[in-house]
This record gives sequence, structure tokens and C-alpha cells, in this order.
Amino acid sequence: MSASADFNKEIEQQQVQTSQPQRVNTQQKSVRFLPREHGATAMLFTPMVCAAILARTWNWTEIAAFTAAFAALAAKDPMVILARQRLVWKQPHPETPTAALWFAGWMLVLALSGVVLLMSWPLKATLALGAGVGAFSILAVLVNVKNRQRSTLFQIASAIALTSSSLATSLSAMGTIQTWCWWLWLFLALQAAAGILVVHARLDARIALRNAAKATQDFRRKALLAVFVLAAAGATAGVLRHSFIAAALVVAVAGYGYDLYTQRNSDDLQRPLTSVGQRALTLSSVFSILLIVGLW
Repeated sequence: MSASADFNKEIEQQQVQTSQPQRVNTQQKSVRFLPREHGATAMLFTPMVCAAILARTWNWTEIAAFTAAFAALAAKDPMVILARQRLVWKQPHPETPTAALWFAGWMLVLALSGVVLLMSWPLKATLALGAGVGAFSILAVLVNVKNRQRSTLFQIASAIALTSSSLATSLSAMGTIQTWCWWLWLFLALQAAAGILVVHARLDARIALRNAAKATQDFRRKALLAVFVLAAAGATAGVLRHSFIAAALVVAVAGYGYDLYTQRNSDDLQRPLTSVGQRALTLSSVFSILLIVGLW
């Protein structure tokens, strides 16, 4: 999302600063490899909070699940730096040693958390989730190295992978993945995928506003399709008399539909992305609350 672009811009700025030796050490010390993408962070931890509430019980291994998720997310950016150094950059870059240190630290946290989870989770579930995390991490690094972050398939895969954190919380709290957790994952993944596509449709519209030659409706069409899928799911939930789940899906449809509608207004496209993000967070929060009530 936009945070990835900001990160790439920061890397370019750091490359320029390599011609100024007196600033390199200061720049290295200022680098902190913590999760930068607020949308991805919310997408990862919202399902864990929802699952923890729906579990109606608590187990201390949920802390290990949380730290493992945080470490896996935080390790991505230094992993990308190291991969670029290995595969793309021909000269050593000043941020690489710092990235290596942070990557080692996050991997240590991930390994320690994994040991705790391995002792409490069923072996098959541990291996399955571990393999999933590893596969998606490698995919995310390769996509970033090749600058293909805007790929629709990758965006949808991100929504599915990040929201699967709810499964980890269910395993930690109850020792198994409950039926309600599968439904929680499905609905949160649908909502997250739609949200990502709507954001990218807005970014495309902003680009088109500045340069009509680069105008594209690709993400807008896909966002409309995602909203239609949410509407169909909401109608199905309504027919089956799951009123709060239906209400959650209707809220998502209304919110994203309104966003897509306002994207035709040039004034609204000038809205700061921070404001857009806050509105999306509010929508996601309302959606999650209604979903929790519906699955209770």
C-alpha cells in the first residue's frame, strides 16, 4: 500500500546520501525496522483481537502468538533490504548491516515464540501455519524486490494471509480452530481484500487527476466486483437470518460503495490519505464489532 511506496522512497533517499559520508552514520542509527504499513498491521492484529474475544477464554500462549505475528511482519522490511543487496544492488549499501541486525533480532523473537507455540499447539497445525507464514514471507519479499506490490493477486493474497492470524489465536486459546473462527477468517479476508482494492482505486484516481494519460480503471473495476461479492454474502447471511453478520457486510458495502462514488469527485480525491485511512479504520472497527456479535 502507500507505506510500501514511502519505504521505497526512503531507500532512494538513503542511496543519495551515500555520496555524503558525514551523514551515513547518522542515517544508519536512525533506521528502525518496525512495521511501517499501518493498514497491514491493523489487518494482522484485528483478527487476533476478534478471535480472542470470541474464544471467551484466555491462555498465556496467546502472547506468544502475538509476538510471533509481530516479529514475522516486522522482519519483512529488513528481509527486503537483504534480498535487494543480494539480487539487485551491485554495491554495498549503508542500510544493509543495520537490516541484517534487525532481521536477526526479529527472527530470534519469531523462533522463541515458535518454540512456545510448538509445545502447546497440535503438531500438524503448527507445521501448516508455519509453512504458510514462511511461504507468504518469501512471496512478499520477491514481490517487493521486483516492485510488483500492486499486483491484484498479491493484494488479495495479502488479505488472506494477514487475516489468517485469527486461526493462531483460536489455537492458542482453545487448542483447536473452532468453526466460528473459519467464518471469522472468511469475512475478515473478504472485507480486507475489498478495502485494499478500494484504496488502490483511489490511488489510481489521484494519479489520473494529475496525469490523464496514465488513467486506469483496473483497480476500480476489481473493487466494484469485491463490493458485489460482499453484497452477495450479506444477502445470503440475511436470508439465513444471521442479522448481525448481514449488518456487518451491509456496512462494508455501504462504506466502500460510498468511497468509490466519491472518487469521481476531484475535491474528495485531494483528501489526505491519513484522513482516508482513519475513515477506513472506523469502517473496519464497526465491521469487526458487528461480526463479533454475529458470531457470538
